[in-house]
Amino acid sequence: MHDPVNQPKHYVSHPSGIECIQITEHMGFNLGNAIKYLWRADLKADAIEDMKKAVWYIQREIAKRAPEPPEPAWQLEPAISAQALDKAEPTSTEPPG
Repeated sequence: MHDPVNQPKHYVSHPSGIECIQITEHMGFNLGNAIKYLWRADLKADAIEDMKKAVWYIQREIAKRAPEPPEPAWQLEPAISAQALDKAEPTSTEPPG
């Protein structure tokens, strides 16, 4: 039976059979949340949105750990603009070729 509070489908549907919290509860908040959003990205309707959320948490963790602002080479710059991501068509989850 589906239990949206204790075992939401998008957390227990991973092909590994492992529930996301079994991994993330051993991590800090930002990294745990980044993993959570990546874990469930393909199990929900909007994978792009969840990947953007993961990047947001990773950038916060980098800023927290960096003793000073990172050099430009360390800055995470998007490979494509946010506007292009917003307009992007959903891509196949099938491997190329």
